[in-house]
Amino acid sequence: MKRVMLLSAACLALASSAGAQERVDPMAATVAQWFTMIENGQFTGVRTFAEQVKHVACANYAFFNEVEHKEPPAQCEVGGPSPARTKDELMQYLSESFAYAGQVMRRLTPANALDVVEGPYGGKTTRLGISTLAVWHATDHYGQLVVYLRMNGIVPPASAGTVP
Repeated sequence: MKRVMLLSAACLALASSAGAQERVDPMAATVAQWFTMIENGQFTGVRTFAEQVKHVACANYAFFNEVEHKEPPAQCEVGGPSPARTKDELMQYLSESFAYAGQVMRRLTPANALDVVEGPYGGKTTRLGISTLAVWHATDHYGQLVVYLRMNGIVPPASAGTVP
C-alpha cells in the first residue's frame, strides 16, 4: 500500500511539473514567439528598394488592421493592393502607413495590451505582440534598406543627420 501511495504521489508530482512547464505567461508568449520566428527564419528571395518600401507600408496597415480587428490588405509579401509605383507615391504610401500605425499604437494601454488578435500576418497573438512584431518588422526592413543605400553610394538620411 505504501508503495502504491508513493508511486501515485510521484506520478501526480510529475504530471503537475509537466503542466507547469507547458504554461507560459501570456506576456512572455506574446513577445517570445517573434524571437523564435527570427531564430527560425529563412532568408530567401530579394526585393528591390521600391518593393521593400511597398512591403513595409502594406505590412504596417496589415498589422494594425489586425490590432483593430479589421480585414488586413492581401498579399503584403508582394506589396499588397496599393497602386503606388513612383518614388513620390511610394513615399506617401509609406508615410501614411506609419501615421496610421502610430495612431493605433498610441491607443495601446495596460488594460488592452493582452487582448487577443488573430490574422494572416500576426497569427494568434495580442495587441502588444503584434505591435512588437510591427516594430521588429519595420526595423528589420530599415536595416536592409540602409545596406541597399550604402551599396549604392547613398548615405541614409538618419546617418547623415538630415532626417526632418
